[in-house]
Amino acid sequence: MTRPHTKPSLPSKDDLLAFIGQQSGKIGTREIARAFGLKNADRATLKRMLRELADEGRVERRRKKLHHPGTLPPVVVTDITARDADGELIALPTEWDEAEHGPAPKIRVRIPRRARPNEVAGVGDRALLRVEESGEKDDPIRHTGRVIKLIDRARQRVLGIFRAAPGGGGRLAPIDKKQLGHELSIPAGAGADARDGDLVAVEVAPRRRGFGLASARVTEKLGSLASERAVSLIAIHAHSIPHVFPAAATAEAQAAKPARLAGREDWRALALVTIDPADAKDHDDAVYAARDGDPNNAGGFVISVAIADVSHYVRPGSALDREALVRGNSVYFPDRVVPMLPERISNDLCSLRPGEDRAALAVCLVVGADGRKRSHSFHRVLMRSAARLSYVQAQAAVDGWPDETTGPLLASILEPLYSAYRTVKRARDARAPLDLDLPERKIVLTAHNTVDRVMTPERLDAHRLIEEFMILANVAAAETLERARVPLIYRVHDEPDPERVNALREFLQSLDISLPKAGALRAEQFNRILERVKGRDVEKLVNEVVLRTQAQAEYAAENYGHFGLNLRRYAHFTSPIRRYADLIVHRGLIRAVRLGDGGLPQEQDVAALGEIGAQISAAERRAMKAERETFDRLLAHFLADRIGATFEGHISGATRAGLFVKLDDTGADGFVPARTIGADYFRYHEDRHALIGARSGETHRLGDRVTVRLIEAAPVAGALRFELLSEGRYNDARRRAKRERAAHAQSANRAQRQRMRKR
Repeated sequence: MTRPHTKPSLPSKDDLLAFIGQQSGKIGTREIARAFGLKNADRATLKRMLRELADEGRVERRRKKLHHPGTLPPVVVTDITARDADGELIALPTEWDEAEHGPAPKIRVRIPRRARPNEVAGVGDRALLRVEESGEKDDPIRHTGRVIKLIDRARQRVLGIFRAAPGGGGRLAPIDKKQLGHELSIPAGAGADARDGDLVAVEVAPRRRGFGLASARVTEKLGSLASERAVSLIAIHAHSIPHVFPAAATAEAQAAKPARLAGREDWRALALVTIDPADAKDHDDAVYAARDGDPNNAGGFVISVAIADVSHYVRPGSALDREALVRGNSVYFPDRVVPMLPERISNDLCSLRPGEDRAALAVCLVVGADGRKRSHSFHRVLMRSAARLSYVQAQAAVDGWPDETTGPLLASILEPLYSAYRTVKRARDARAPLDLDLPERKIVLTAHNTVDRVMTPERLDAHRLIEEFMILANVAAAETLERARVPLIYRVHDEPDPERVNALREFLQSLDISLPKAGALRAEQFNRILERVKGRDVEKLVNEVVLRTQAQAEYAAENYGHFGLNLRRYAHFTSPIRRYADLIVHRGLIRAVRLGDGGLPQEQDVAALGEIGAQISAAERRAMKAERETFDRLLAHFLADRIGATFEGHISGATRAGLFVKLDDTGADGFVPARTIGADYFRYHEDRHALIGARSGETHRLGDRVTVRLIEAAPVAGALRFELLSEGRYNDARRRAKRERAAHAQSANRAQRQRMRKR
């Protein structure tokens, strides 16, 4: 703390008030005495003066710290009440005397860098904030705060399905799996005109003594769930995913005009093509490859990757930009997409449609015959896609089954692309990124938005081609920004936590597989383990456990590498339509390479980007959870009329409470309570990822094949309950003991029958 004033005599009361008002940190008697150079003999007089100031109401004392009345202390408990027009959270102090001090000051909440889950707040939460005053007198919100700790999550607002009762009122069926069986009573007159089947938000009344359901009052009607298409509506509201664009953002999108050639390179003659899923609505990346004509790079290729120039339309600080940051990313459900940007941008101006001029940010990648990148350069271009292809369509053409679209492109475009991919794959194999075999399932809906089937799309070389080209482009973006010393948001993936690695090591030892203790951990070591179990009955089990050992990828302004991809530097560049991180990287490249307007503002330094990284990482986790829950709800709807049916699957999780089982045909997840498994008492063994019978030793382990019967389905919550029909496994000693007990019992029964016959 700086010394504002040092003098032999005591400060006046005005001096004390001025000093207290200037400080943002902790202020107590000790700090004031040190600042004014007061000795022990003067401190008693100082304390008396401070008590007099407090008695006069000119300062307030909270927890032995002093500040001006009507102002905020450095650390304050707050309630987060709303979002402002920029999408930032707004908080109010929990304890504030409006009668004495007037309206409570608003606090703009900043998300800390590398935010932990207990530091990412939302509307309705109570949080401890470290508060600073901005000093900008024109800003109506003069305080900013950083979350130190979340004290309490929003709990009063409960979502559920309203079930009307005759005569008025009804009940609320919760949408949360954890609340199944805990319905709420909605008294007559408290339903806010909600209809049967509506998704509603309720406020729970304080619980009174006695029996019966807790009561609640409907505070908001969120929509009708009359069809399965509305299932995703539950996740949207449950996770507070912004899904309606503000009028200002919509107006900006509608007013946007297509980009012109001015200030851009003309790439319209280059035969770039888009390769996407067959049902893709937007096409924001295009590729082209040709052999390098440089004699010094014999066997090498020049690969061009063009990405829609979203930064041309979404400028820093605009309404579109503010809303994109709040959303963080697009959210994909089987029945709908909640886009990061309005359709005018994402599905029109920034969709690289065949034969239409489109603005793009492109990178030329020169790779050698060994597949390693030799050089690269970034360009701001105007392009014209030569074709829109699906993965299956492109793969079929290369495999000898071209159609009307791909036939003319085969020799000139597709074959060079695949040749370049085979070259790049050499470097990819040498790099040895983490190679988990965990295919993802996809729900296919009917025309009426009901579940038709669940499929696992085949992984084709067409998928891998696009994936590897995008990785190359992302690495090039990170390298360019680092060289130019322009701050960026990295895509980072930390090494696995040592405790998780030790747990994995112990688990693998039970399978007679060793994981070395010495040396730096690399993805290649995991790959060797996965290769050893390929084709064995424990293959799925080991893939699952290795996956659970890994850290979660995130966005950060500081680089600590990407463990899974085995890359030292990596940034997302290739999809700014649906990820805000990519838009930041585009702006950084425009600034670094001097490509025109729309570059990264100077004020967005490492600290500012760190906060953005934490915010969009939280948004990404929110989207993943919402997508997963919607998948579960749709499958629960699909299976609700098959109660009593038996299914094959595997154990996908083991806990003290029971087993999670994933079904083979649909990928649906359900639960088997431990109390319903056999006649034994089953204990959870964390090191073995298993439930083991205390007497019999019967073992149910992660990855084991099982047969189950569907007992209950709760579509609204996405919950399934199974009965386990399969017997577990036994180790040899336990198996022998069980057989001996069975043989002894059988012998005793024979002897008993013989005695009965003799009688």
